[in-house]
Amino acid sequence: MASSASSLSSKQVPGASTRPLYGTSSSSAPDVLGAGLALEVGFRDPETPELYPVIYIFSARAVCFAAGRGVQGLRCPLSGSLGAIWRLLEPGPRPGALSWGPSFPPAMPTAAAPIISSVQKLVLYETRARYFLVGSNHAETKYRVLKIDRTEPKDLVIIDDRHVYTQQEVRELLGRLDLGNRTKMGQKGSSGLFRAVSAFGVVGFVRFLEGYYIVLITKRRKMADIGGHAIYKIEDTNMIYIPNDSVRITHPDEARYLRIFQNVDLSSNFYFSYSYDLSHSLQYNLTVLRMPLEMLKSETTQTRQESFDIFEDEGLITQGGSGVFGICSEPYMKYVWNGELLDIIKNAVHRDWLLYIIHGFCGQSKLLIYGRPVYVTLIARRSSKFAGTRFLKRGANCEGDVANEVETEQILCDASVMSFTAGSYSSYVQVRGSVPLYWSQDISTMMPKPPITLDQADPFAHVAALHFDQMLQRFGSPIIILNLVKEREKRKHERILSEELVAAVMYLNQFLPPEHTIIYIPWDMAKYTKSKLCNVLDRLNVIAESVVKKTGFFVNRPDSYCSILRPDEKWNELGGCVIPTGRLQTGVLRTNCVDCLDRTNTAQFMVGKCALAYQLYSLGLIDKPNLQFDTDAVRLFEELYEDHGDTLSLQYGGSQLVHRVKTYRKIAPWTQHSKDIMQTLSRYYSNAFSDADRQDSINLFLGVFHPTEGKPHLWELPTDFYLHHKNTMRLLPTRRSYTYWWTPEVIKHLPLPYDEVICAANLKKLIVKKFHKYEEEIDIHNEFFRPYELSSFDDTFCLAMTSSARDFMPKTVGIDPSPFTVRKPDETGKSVLGNKSNRDEAVLQRKTAASAPPPPSEEAASSSSEDDSGTDREEEGSVSQRSTPVKMADSGDSAKVTENVVQPMKEVYGINLSDGLLEEDLSIYTRFVQLGQSQHRQDKSSQQLYSRCPDGVIKLTPISAFSQDNIYEVQPPRVDRKSTEIFQAHIQAGQGITQPLGKEDTSMYREYIRNRYL
Repeated sequence: MASSASSLSSKQVPGASTRPLYGTSSSSAPDVLGAGLALEVGFRDPETPELYPVIYIFSARAVCFAAGRGVQGLRCPLSGSLGAIWRLLEPGPRPGALSWGPSFPPAMPTAAAPIISSVQKLVLYETRARYFLVGSNHAETKYRVLKIDRTEPKDLVIIDDRHVYTQQEVRELLGRLDLGNRTKMGQKGSSGLFRAVSAFGVVGFVRFLEGYYIVLITKRRKMADIGGHAIYKIEDTNMIYIPNDSVRITHPDEARYLRIFQNVDLSSNFYFSYSYDLSHSLQYNLTVLRMPLEMLKSETTQTRQESFDIFEDEGLITQGGSGVFGICSEPYMKYVWNGELLDIIKNAVHRDWLLYIIHGFCGQSKLLIYGRPVYVTLIARRSSKFAGTRFLKRGANCEGDVANEVETEQILCDASVMSFTAGSYSSYVQVRGSVPLYWSQDISTMMPKPPITLDQADPFAHVAALHFDQMLQRFGSPIIILNLVKEREKRKHERILSEELVAAVMYLNQFLPPEHTIIYIPWDMAKYTKSKLCNVLDRLNVIAESVVKKTGFFVNRPDSYCSILRPDEKWNELGGCVIPTGRLQTGVLRTNCVDCLDRTNTAQFMVGKCALAYQLYSLGLIDKPNLQFDTDAVRLFEELYEDHGDTLSLQYGGSQLVHRVKTYRKIAPWTQHSKDIMQTLSRYYSNAFSDADRQDSINLFLGVFHPTEGKPHLWELPTDFYLHHKNTMRLLPTRRSYTYWWTPEVIKHLPLPYDEVICAANLKKLIVKKFHKYEEEIDIHNEFFRPYELSSFDDTFCLAMTSSARDFMPKTVGIDPSPFTVRKPDETGKSVLGNKSNRDEAVLQRKTAASAPPPPSEEAASSSSEDDSGTDREEEGSVSQRSTPVKMADSGDSAKVTENVVQPMKEVYGINLSDGLLEEDLSIYTRFVQLGQSQHRQDKSSQQLYSRCPDGVIKLTPISAFSQDNIYEVQPPRVDRKSTEIFQAHIQAGQGITQPLGKEDTSMYREYIRNRYL
C-alpha cells in the first residue's frame, strides 16, 4: 500500500482488480453493478498529467454518506487515516481530489422529516362509568390518555387533555383511578380499574340504533418496509360496546346491523402505518419533505397552537439551532376506508389518535443483485368511493367516482441505505377502474354474461369530465386510456362501452389544450389472444414502452454518471419532468376492460415490467433499460403481480384470477384449465348469491347508509342506487360548464399534478412542527432499529420476505447468480421438487396474501397480551407474504427423486475433487492458512503496521476496540458482583429457597395492605 496519495496507481493496491467497471466507456462492462457497490474514479497526480484508475470497493454493512449520496462503508487504499479519507471525499475542485462528476451534487441539509405517531400501543382500562384509553409510543416513553364516558346511552363523549405523560405519571394516574373506583371492603365484587384489552390502534367509532362501539386493532403483521417506515396489515380487531349495561336501551335490529358491519373482514387486506402516508404516492410524500425551508417556517407559526410549550423555538435556538421540521400531511380521503368512523372524533382528539387505514394489497420482495439488496414493493389502494362488488357496482356515480378503482404503485428502493434523504427511491403509478359512464348489468336474468345497459344519456360527457378532472388534479397530464374491451362481436355487448367512451373522450379533448389532451388507446386483447399468429405480450410490450416514455416515472436522484458517459437512446426519449434532484412522473396510465380483473392485471404487469427496467437503470443497477422474461427479477415481479391480481379479484369478483400472465404467454400447464373452470364457477356463485350481502356490509362500513329510527332499514331497500348518486336526492347547487369542464387551478400547472404544487391551498393540508434533532417523533433510525429492545435475526422481517436469491435462483454452483440472466423454466429455485407434475401442482397451489392466514405461532406472537405487564409484544413480520406449499412425491417416484438429487461433483462444487490441485491454487491456500495462523497468534504490543514475516505473509494489526477479539475467539463480558447475586437469588427462588425480606420489601407490603383493605 502506498504511503502517499500522489504516487498511487492501481497496480500498487494489493488485490486490486483492473477489470473495467460498469459506468466506464469500456464495451466489456458487465450488465450489473455487483458485490455491494464498486466505483471506479480517477485520481489525478498534481505533478504529472496521468490519470490513474483507482477502484474503491464498498463493503455491505457499514454505511456512510459522502457528498449527499448514501454509499457503503469505505475501504480506501489512499491512506490509513480516516480523516484523510473524509478530506478526499469532500466535494469541490481541488488538486489531488476525487472528481465525482455531475451526478454527485453537494450535500444538502435535511429540510424535514415525517412525523411518527406517538400512539402505537394502546391499553383500554374499564370502570363502571368510564373507559380510559392509554396510548404510548413504541419505546413507552410518552403517553396520552383518552377518557370515554359510559353513562350516555346514545351519545359519544370523549375528553382528550392533549397532555403528554411520562411512564411514572401514567402509573400514578392509573393508581389514583384504581383507588377512587373501589367499592367498600366488605362488599362482594369490589372493583377498581380493570384492564379490558390491549391494542395497536383505533379503527374508529360506529353507532347503529343503540350506543357507540369502539373498534380496536388487536393483532398486526408487518408486510413491508419503505425507508425504515413499517407498513402493517391488520390481523384481528375487537369491537367493544361503550355504554354501560345499566343505561343501555336495547333495540331488536341492533344485532342484525352488528352482523352486517362485521361482514367486512378487517383482517383481510387492510393496511396502516404509523409514519408513512399510505393514501398518497411516494412521489407526493417525498415532494412534501423537500419543501423550501422558508415555507416550512411560515407553516410552523400557523400550527403553533397545537403545542402547549410557548418556549419551544427558544429552546431549539439555545441548543445551537438543531431543530428539524416534522411534516404530517392530510390523507387523500378517496383511498381511506375508516374516514367515516373517525370523523366524529377528528376535531376532538390529538392527531396521533387518528390511524387511517387503506384497503387493497401490499407486498414486498427482495431482489438480491450480487449481495446488494433492492426492495420491490407493490401497493394497491382501493377507492372507498362508489365501492362494491362486481355486478352491483358498474360504471360511475354522479360525482365521477368509478367502480373498482384501484391505484397501483410499484416502489423500488436500495435497501443498503435506510433514509428518505440519502437513499435511492423510485416509483411508478398506474390506475385501473370501470369505464366512466352510466352503465350497469342486470343480474336477475341468471346469465353468465348479463347484457350491458346504458342507464342515462350523457351527451356532454358530464360524468367522464368529473372523473378525468380528478385524475388531472392528482396525476397531471397526459392521461392515457388503455381500453381492452372487445371491438368486434357478433352480438353487441362490450362494444357498447367502447363506442360511448370514444365519443366522450373526443368531446372532452376538443376543449383541452393540444399538449394536454387525453390519449386513447383501444386494443381488443381477447381477439389477439385467440390469434395464433400474434403474440399478445409482444404487442403489450410495445404499448408499455410508449406509455412509460410519455409519463416517465419518479426517482429521487439525478441521472447516473454512467448514463451520461454511455447514454441510451431509450433513456433520452423518456418523458416526465426532470428536476435537479431527480425525475417526476407526470400523467398516468388508466387501464380498463369490462371487469378490470384478468386482462387489466396482465396489461398492468407488462407496463410495470417496462417501468421496472427504467427504474433499475435509473438506480445504476443494469446497463440498459430492458428486462427479459424467465429471469429471476421478472419472475419475482410476476409473482408479486399475480398475488396483487388475485387479491383484487377476490375483493371485487369473489374469486382469484382466471387468466394469468402464463395463460397469455401460452406456457400454462394443462392442469391450469381445470383451475380456470373452478375459478369461473366460484366467481359466478359469489356474484349470484353472496354479493348482495357484501354490498350491504360495504355500504354500512363506509357510512354510505346511516341507520335511523323510523326510516327503512338497509335490508329493506330495493336498491342502493340513491345512496351512491346524490343528485337523485337533491338538486346540485351549481352545474359545471359543458366546455370548460376542468378545474381552473388544475389546468394552470399542467403537466404537473396540482396536488403536488406548492400553493396556499395545498399548504393548508400540511401540519408542520419543529422538533429537536433527536426527538422520537422524527427519529426514524430509532423507530426502525429499536435499540431499547432485544431482537433476534430469525424474527427480522427482511430475512423472512421473499428473496430472489433464496426462492428463485438455482441452487447449484457455477450458474450466473445475476437476477437478470435468462434461465430455463426448470432452473428456478422453486422447482427443486420431485418431477414436473409435482412442480406444476405446487405452483398452482400457491396461496395469495389475501387467503393465506399466518401460522399459529405468528398469531400468538402478534396477539396483544392480556396480562398486566407494561410492555405488549407484537410480532414484527417474521412471516413471508407468499407461501409455496410443496407436495411430497409419491413412493413410486422415489427413484426419480433420487436421480435428480444426486448431481455430478463438478456441478455441485464447481471443480472435480478427485483431480489434483494446481500448484498455484495450493500456494494460495497455503498463504491463506499462514495468514490466519499469524493473525491468531500475534501479540498486539509487538506489532508494527505493514511489517512482513520471514515467510512473506503480511501481519495485520487488529483495530477492534475489544481485547483480543477476532474471528477465532471472543471474550465473554464481565459480570459485576451485584448482578451475580441477583442471578443466584433467582436460581434459588426457582428451587424453593426464598431470600429473607428486607426493610423496603416489608414497608412496601404494609403500604399495599393499608391501601387495599384499610
